[in-house]
Amino acid sequence: MSDTTVRLALAHAADRPVLDRLWALFQHDLSEFRGVLPRPDGSFRSERLEAAFADGDRAPYLVTSGEHPVGFAFVRGLDGPTRVLNSFFVVRGARRTGVGLRAVREVVGRHPGPWEVAFQDNNPGAVRFWRRVAAEIAGDAWTEERRPVPGRPDLAPDVWISF
Repeated sequence: MSDTTVRLALAHAADRPVLDRLWALFQHDLSEFRGVLPRPDGSFRSERLEAAFADGDRAPYLVTSGEHPVGFAFVRGLDGPTRVLNSFFVVRGARRTGVGLRAVREVVGRHPGPWEVAFQDNNPGAVRFWRRVAAEIAGDAWTEERRPVPGRPDLAPDVWISF
């Protein structure tokens, strides 16, 4: 990745086609850890993507590097006591470059207060990334716990980090 100018912008309706394509990549990545297959038309479920634009308690962000879309961050719980980074994605070509950490820091900075993020224990990249993010943002003031996935008793519990 040659351009390291990372920008986080609140996404608008005009950004939706880009986010739709990034969402498909995100769901494809997660399918390895969740065992989820695409629907017959080749698409994945997109309720969280839809909600990110429809619910006033949420904020969708688009992450770019130069002119390239490289990821997104969807926040929920803006009106509640705890914000949740309920969907976060960086394309493979931009991973391990600092883009993800910079994006998370900016999102957290825009919405001060307690935060939570969930990931899968069998996703080693996510485990390393989110533990590093928690330590960088909160020092030793973060916790980790396992919680069942609602409506999915067939899946291993998600790991939740709070800071």
